[in-house]
Amino acid sequence: MRIALFALVGLIAGPAFADGADTFNTKCGDCHAVTADSSPVAPGLKGVVGRKIASLTDFTYSDALKAKGGTWTGQALDTFLTDPKSFAPGTTMLASVPDPADRKTIIDYLKTQK
Repeated sequence: MRIALFALVGLIAGPAFADGADTFNTKCGDCHAVTADSSPVAPGLKGVVGRKIASLTDFTYSDALKAKGGTWTGQALDTFLTDPKSFAPGTTMLASVPDPADRKTIIDYLKTQK
């Protein structure tokens, strides 16, 4: 009985987490990683939710993001991912995530990556 319960919990909880990681990797993973360190192409996104915008010292942000100010909240990430150029005109971020369900999945996943 106990094993069956754990299996059921795994089936319920597992796909949601995997879906977030999978969606992130599909939509964002070509440039970003969920690490504390940045790459030459993009800042690391470990702990991004709640972090000051353009605040990592190991990445050279665009002047547009440096001037933006504020904090990466769920709402700020949603707005940015919807249309990066409108959020911060002059940003070097090229890709958007037009599907609201994908954005929510990505942001929910990033909230778990502390």
